Amino acid sequence: MSRRHRLPLAAVLLAGLLAACDFSGGGQQARQTTTTSTTTRLTRDPVSGLPFVAVRDLPPEGQRTLRLIRAGGPFPYRKDGSVFGNREGVLPGRPSGSYREYTVPTPGEGDRGARRIICVTERPQAPPAAECYYSADHYTTFRRIQP
Repeated sequence: MSRRHRLPLAAVLLAGLLAACDFSGGGQQARQTTTTSTTTRLTRDPVSGLPFVAVRDLPPEGQRTLRLIRAGGPFPYRKDGSVFGNREGVLPGRPSGSYREYTVPTPGEGDRGARRIICVTERPQAPPAAECYYSADHYTTFRRIQP
């Protein structure tokens, strides 16, 4: 193959490669990124940045605890309704005393276990649309319970 034929072949290959690329910003990859980031935003609380969890996706004990919170009790544990200090700083900043903690019983545990629901409220009873969070691992991670 002579040198004269290499350049046109290289140009044809390059032109084909460039034609396969979409530099307009509206290609498939750009659409996937936009869709993914939109979905991500919808699955996270915009205030805390924490992922959402639907009430139906909480363990059954968590669903019962949430119903008790909204009804104002009675609570099975002495510490339920006590102030949660947010010392870990994972939840959004609030005035002292704004967060209350409630135990989510863990089957097979002899004590309170590690699961908790934390609600923003200045009184032990949280209104139905209160800002509440679920932790399955004793405050290491949280998910915002969808109102």
